[in-house]
Amino acid sequence: MAAPADATVTGRVVDEKGEGLPGVNVVIKGGSAGTQTDMEGKFTLSVPENSTLVFSFVGYSSQEVVVGTQTTLNVALAPDAKALSEVVVVGYGTQRRQDLTGAVARVDGAEIVNQPVQTPTQALQGKVAGVQIISDGTPNSQPKVRIRGTGTLLGGAEPLYVVDGVQTTDIRNLSNADIASIDVLKDASAAAIYGVRGANGVIIVTTKKGALGKPVLNYSGTVGFKQAANLVEMADAGQYTSYIKDISPNSVLPASTTSTDFYDAILKRGTFQNHNLAVSGATDNVRYYFSGNLLQDDGTVIENKFQRLTVRSNTSFSLSDKVTISSQASFSHAETRDVNIGTAYNNAYRAAPIVPAKQNGLYGNTSALGNVGNPVLDIEKNDNKSLENRLQGNIGIDIRPVDGLTLRSAINVDLNSDNRRVYDYQYFDDANTFLTVGGSQRRLFSTLGVTQVNGNRYLWENTATYQRTYNEKHNLTLLAGTVVEEGLRNQFSGSRNNVPANPDLWYLNTGDPTTAVNDAGAAKDRRLSLLGRVNYAYNNRYLLTTNLRYDGTSKFNRDERFGFFPSLGVGWVVSEENFLKDNSKLSFLKLRASYGQLGNDQIPPDSYILTTDANIPYVFGGQPGGPPPLPTQGSAITQIKDRNVRWETTTEYDAAIEFGFLDNRLTGEVTYYDKTTTDALIPVNIPAIFGDPENQYITNAADITNRGVEAALNWRQNIGGGDWSYNLGANVTFNKNRIANLNGGQALFGGYNGVTKSDNGVAAGSFFLLKSIGVYQSADEIAASPKSDFNPQVGDLKYEDTDGDGRITLLDRRFYGSYQPPVYYGINGGLNFRNVDFSFVFSGNLNNDVYNAKKQARTNVLNNVEASFANDRFRAGNPSNTTPSSLKEGMPNSTYFLESGSYLRLTNVVLGYTLPATILERARLTSVRVFAAAQNVFTVTNYTGFTPELAGGPLDSGIELNTYPTSRTVTMGLNITFK
Repeated sequence: MAAPADATVTGRVVDEKGEGLPGVNVVIKGGSAGTQTDMEGKFTLSVPENSTLVFSFVGYSSQEVVVGTQTTLNVALAPDAKALSEVVVVGYGTQRRQDLTGAVARVDGAEIVNQPVQTPTQALQGKVAGVQIISDGTPNSQPKVRIRGTGTLLGGAEPLYVVDGVQTTDIRNLSNADIASIDVLKDASAAAIYGVRGANGVIIVTTKKGALGKPVLNYSGTVGFKQAANLVEMADAGQYTSYIKDISPNSVLPASTTSTDFYDAILKRGTFQNHNLAVSGATDNVRYYFSGNLLQDDGTVIENKFQRLTVRSNTSFSLSDKVTISSQASFSHAETRDVNIGTAYNNAYRAAPIVPAKQNGLYGNTSALGNVGNPVLDIEKNDNKSLENRLQGNIGIDIRPVDGLTLRSAINVDLNSDNRRVYDYQYFDDANTFLTVGGSQRRLFSTLGVTQVNGNRYLWENTATYQRTYNEKHNLTLLAGTVVEEGLRNQFSGSRNNVPANPDLWYLNTGDPTTAVNDAGAAKDRRLSLLGRVNYAYNNRYLLTTNLRYDGTSKFNRDERFGFFPSLGVGWVVSEENFLKDNSKLSFLKLRASYGQLGNDQIPPDSYILTTDANIPYVFGGQPGGPPPLPTQGSAITQIKDRNVRWETTTEYDAAIEFGFLDNRLTGEVTYYDKTTTDALIPVNIPAIFGDPENQYITNAADITNRGVEAALNWRQNIGGGDWSYNLGANVTFNKNRIANLNGGQALFGGYNGVTKSDNGVAAGSFFLLKSIGVYQSADEIAASPKSDFNPQVGDLKYEDTDGDGRITLLDRRFYGSYQPPVYYGINGGLNFRNVDFSFVFSGNLNNDVYNAKKQARTNVLNNVEASFANDRFRAGNPSNTTPSSLKEGMPNSTYFLESGSYLRLTNVVLGYTLPATILERARLTSVRVFAAAQNVFTVTNYTGFTPELAGGPLDSGIELNTYPTSRTVTMGLNITFK
């Protein structure tokens, strides 16, 4: 008699919320066959008649289901409080946290949505060890992110973002309310699957999907205000007048009855609001999530404003048990009214307080006195607006031809356009008074500038994933695939003078055609990659992960175009061993280690391509005494480039211990990493004798190391019969950054006045300064001191002769710290009592330095000074040995302007209340929560400037010159769910 044929069983595994669980083991009890659920929790498996299936997943209680004659099974797993319950996205798939061999951290969307910030990146601050977030208060600004230190000097230091499979470098278009989770891939082993794009780490954003059941309608919104969190007090009219009379007795100051605070004149309390409306749901065959978001941020500077509208659609359709089509798409439209903060903030710092900002419709003539413009005039007579549209999304098809095998093909697109229009009004007044339309700050003609930037990037990914469980002990996942990528950026700009002041006529063709200036440019790049991954776990104890990536890029020549980047990770779940399995105290213990390499090609596409300059006049022939010959138009190569520029390669070693105690109420992780970038892409100076107009070319000429330790500890507990619960967590990162083998010793200078120097043996962007050792107290002291190139006077700063040659020169500069913090940390916690919830996040740095360049940069002797300087300066009756008598033009870079960058900030605090279920039932509501939130509540720091958090590039971070003030945001919020 023939044996009964196997039956094909399909189904879906969901969690306690009805959402699909990916990566659940589905095994035939007593047999060797099995599979795992896909991203939506679905599975297909051939099983013998009357079999029993075992469903197991870390963090959930296992469940056995007798199949019988059923061909469709829907299973809901219940959480197991005694196990780790997290599944993370690792790129082209998911893994149980228990099975990870790389460094991956997760932040849940619920921790992001309540924060009154524009971008989800800001909401990560202080939450993840090894991740430094640096942001300012500028509306629509993109925070700087450094994962495990700065790993490059030129080749793109920012991480890769992956939003539902779409790879990008910017996620400012996302609504925080749409985010389900963020996973941060920190080490080379975890990020290796993204190859060339993942050298600086990867941040994977997963947006929300619909859950099985009735449609759910949700509204979440916040409304509040923003204001500058910290201001520098400037000298008032009395202090300023006394200061100027001391240092410049011959200066003529007008009689004044005003004392102007120019910061008060250009700052405001701005409105912040964020509204999100979403509907979601799912049936057996269709899953959907649609949302709309409106965000408005007026900033803290007058005339500044940002508004963004975002709509999102996430859908999936099961055409059969074997075919699923899915799509994710978002469209955002943003309008920005920018202000020239560089000019306005500079001028507000220096403008004389004895001049009014604005009076009776006229602007105070600060320029006639202090040689800086009126900052209010700077802002109000400049109209700088941009309109930005962005479409981001993908569409993919998943085919499951046999048990355990999933074939996926997806097209990802990222399209954006940015149209900017800048109109500078004409203004002038010949009257030489201190209250005029513009005074000597004048613009004799109007100017209109228009810039259009269009960019698009396409990714076509094809992957095959095979998942199988053998003998209930061997879990194997194989992945292979290809990635084809192409990006194109076009830019056009034009300007004309004498365009009419009527906004309806702000077009280039209304201006003077003889003043037209036009420019255009384009950049295109392509990449082709092969990828592969093997994940293997034996008996939930012994883990192996290997990634292989073969990348090709159009940014290098044919001989250097392709690079091979492997990684290997191993892990041992010690707590699954018999000698620890029944330990009542130890819940989880894992050791892991990894090695990996990643490439980086983030340089301009033409860095190796020599181009010719056309229409260059050449003169040939001619006879002595005869007429000069006419020039002939020709072409020439006027650039010097490295034709053999090649991959910048990052190699990283990682070792860690992860643990959980007391039913995982206490969990933690300690990781050591060693990350080295070799053949770093840097700009190299060209001797002027070669005549290259760029004076630099890009080549591989440096190594950069980041070595450090990350530690995270978290405690969670329910008390009082479940009425009370609380959590407390902390993370800290110790990182040491160093440069080696730099360009044969040719250092790189950067920042204001060349204040940073990146050289062998020091951190990138280190401050290179004269050492200030006091103030000259008398002419006799000057005469007895080493000769100085800086012509010191009594009351001037005194510098150390560090090289001992008997003179004070620029050769006496030495390295004094850098902005890169050797220690950065976060502290977070929460408390819940019945329907009340409270949470907070602290973040900070230790032992890094910042440079107060705004204090050094002087335009003339009549610039204003800070109130503290006016009070403490060296003068008759106050022989200070720390504060000079004046701040002069052309002061050299010195430690006098170097300050501590250490700080502790209460980054976020939230207090919420959820209405009781009895009230909601009467109103036919599922959930209602009201809350209050505040961002950047206070900062503890010794820095005397606006903020110690100073974003910049690898060579110029930590310099305060034109910084937009850090904003404090306070909001009220409401979250309502209908079901």
